[in-house]
Amino acid sequence: MRIKLIRHGTTAGNAARRYVGKTDEPLCPEGREAAERKEKDLLLDRVYVSPLKRARETAAILFPNAEQIVVENLHEMDFGAFEGRTADEMEHDPAYRAWVENRCTGVCPGGESQAVFHARVGAAFTETVQKAQRDLTFVVHGGVIMSILWQFAEPKKDFYEWGVQNLSGYEADVSVRNGAIVLENARLLP
Repeated sequence: MRIKLIRHGTTAGNAARRYVGKTDEPLCPEGREAAERKEKDLLLDRVYVSPLKRARETAAILFPNAEQIVVENLHEMDFGAFEGRTADEMEHDPAYRAWVENRCTGVCPGGESQAVFHARVGAAFTETVQKAQRDLTFVVHGGVIMSILWQFAEPKKDFYEWGVQNLSGYEADVSVRNGAIVLENARLLP
């Protein structure tokens, strides 16, 4: 079995380098145009998506004939008080500074910690793969892709090494070892 993990197209918040987690913003015009320029897959019959507009819009453009299966817990991290703000805007915010100095692993005030985020994403991904038993294509968020690969890919890499640009992603082979899902040969999509 093989999976593809694709990050949604650019939003206004992405373009402005804002923390965009739970904010349900659509693709910006440039993001939509970039998605339209990508090659379409007219044969894919099913795509797994985050419930957020930016992922669903991207999937509709890239896979126009595919049924969208919404996976509720594959939405981006909840950045709480940091949501919608840039790093520059928060450079003097002590809560933000503490979070960054701790490699962004602590709890965002009013939001999630990385541990809670990873647990949510890992459980949703595992359940989806176990139920599907077929090749899978996901259109989700950068943090979700990073979390999935950090948790399941071998060889292991640091969470931040799995970063991916908008409309890019990874493909990997899926195997099961001792009852656990393992993603092998993870490679950037062309």
